[in-house]
Amino acid sequence: MRYELQGIVAFVIVSELKCFTKAAEKLNISQPALTRRIKTLEENFGIVLFERSTRTVNLTPAGVKFLPDAQNLIATYEQSIMNVRGLSGQQNDLVTLSCIPTAAFYFLPEVISRFNVSYPNVRIKIREQSASDCMESVLNGDVDFGINMNNLTNPNVEFTPLVNEPFVLACRSDHVLAKQSLVSWNDLSSHKLIGVRRSSGNRLLIENTLAECGVVPQWFYEVRHLSTSLGLVAAGLGIAALPSLALPKDAHPTLISRPLVEPVIRRTLGLIKRRDTFLPLAATRFVDLLLALWVDQKQSPWTIRFHL
Repeated sequence: MRYELQGIVAFVIVSELKCFTKAAEKLNISQPALTRRIKTLEENFGIVLFERSTRTVNLTPAGVKFLPDAQNLIATYEQSIMNVRGLSGQQNDLVTLSCIPTAAFYFLPEVISRFNVSYPNVRIKIREQSASDCMESVLNGDVDFGINMNNLTNPNVEFTPLVNEPFVLACRSDHVLAKQSLVSWNDLSSHKLIGVRRSSGNRLLIENTLAECGVVPQWFYEVRHLSTSLGLVAAGLGIAALPSLALPKDAHPTLISRPLVEPVIRRTLGLIKRRDTFLPLAATRFVDLLLALWVDQKQSPWTIRFHL
């Protein structure tokens, strides 16, 4: 039954797009896998659904007749799933998510605040984890979804990009580099540089990108969290290269940031979830609100400006 449903979904997508290549991309499967699904469906039904040539894909008369029923079947199935998820009501609903610390601290409070207004009885459980642990939690089904970086990928996980941000220099306002409007990575070599631990996704991204340019950062201090590095910077112990979202949202009495160039390094944050799985109703509503807030950059609490 499961494989017949997959075949019916594939049939509808191909019918709508009239192209096996585009349909395979939309379903996130290979074109041979899509062809097998259609072939299996045709064999089970004992009919031919498509007439294919080198340039066109058209429905056979049997395919034309079956298409409305297939579309209704999928719509009914999806509505049934939503109805079943809604049976528990909101009293005991729980949203569980994994989130890298930067996103958890600077973005989730706004989302949660608005979500609680509409769904005051839904509990929320947040796991603040590293990029690799976040990916593992999603894959294992320990959480409904995650907010993570895109430099860790897995074929069983969907990534929806949300924010693309640059790495910047954080230093005290009285530091010599604060006088520059732009700072190159090579400019950091003569100063005590504070970095996060070697296993951090942020550090891996920095080192891998700089290696392509022949630049090797010299980390003087190593910490576990970005917030710790900011504390050391504020104390005048060194400088730090970190994502712009890790900086305080409001003006700070001593900390400032400068764009890092040559090269400009950026990271993309996004929502991750397992493929071929349905989110619970409460998690679906939370994600919808999260996406609405994140995409609207004018109202998003993630809007960060350089202090120049």
